[in-house]
Amino acid sequence: MPNSPNSGLIETRLRVVTWNIWWRLGPWEHRAPAIAATLKTLDPDIIALQEVWDDGTDNAAALLAQELGYHYVHVRGADLSGINMGNAILSRWPITRSETQTLYGDPQADEKRAVIYAEIDGPRGPIPIFTTHLNHLQYHSHIRQKQVADIAQFIAAQGKQRFPPVLCGDFNADPHSDEIRMLTGQTTVPVAGLAFHDAFDFCNPGVSGYTWDNANPYVAQVMEPDRRIDYIFTGWHKGRGAGHVTDCRIVGNTAVAGTDGDLWASDHHALLAELRY
Repeated sequence: MPNSPNSGLIETRLRVVTWNIWWRLGPWEHRAPAIAATLKTLDPDIIALQEVWDDGTDNAAALLAQELGYHYVHVRGADLSGINMGNAILSRWPITRSETQTLYGDPQADEKRAVIYAEIDGPRGPIPIFTTHLNHLQYHSHIRQKQVADIAQFIAAQGKQRFPPVLCGDFNADPHSDEIRMLTGQTTVPVAGLAFHDAFDFCNPGVSGYTWDNANPYVAQVMEPDRRIDYIFTGWHKGRGAGHVTDCRIVGNTAVAGTDGDLWASDHHALLAELRY
């Protein structure tokens, strides 16, 4: 139809990666170059990171941003053995505004979780990006549901924009869990009118898409089942398909050649999504 809001679909793409980079665990000093090398190969426009270490002098996001030539924002989280673990957003384009919010923390299991927002000054208009990392234990669904409600309210508070919100992160929850269903509109949503597409499921219906995968030797050591717990969520597309997901795939899911032989960059696989922009 000539007057359809989707007439003349946008053909250019925005490439977004989300990755939990496993703090300073395992052979982290050897893993760091593998993380950087993987991201260079993927060449994303925006990178959402979780488990970003910060020792009070340096942090992983700042070092990666310097190596990649990106802008970044970072939010601190919980201190573990004197080293902080937070979240970050990196962008090839300037970040014009950023905000953070602490998420619900149960008095008996407060993991100091937070969500960070960055407004990216992209070449075809502002891009609203959010990233987070929720409580990690399998029986913490009741906590994650409250954290998801906090995130939804935080996103809504940023106001409507020309490009739909993109929410990335390690949610530590399976696609069928209540907390994920709250985001995708399969149960009552925390904020009326706010629901998201699960980008991987949108592009790969019926595919497992494990991001916590026993093929990775770091995961196999933990002796937990394979799960899909990392996500890129996208708001409903705007005119001409702005924000429509055209591809989403698992990346960072093979060993990388390092100075001491092949190693895996992280215990999590990463996700790469391409959106009309």
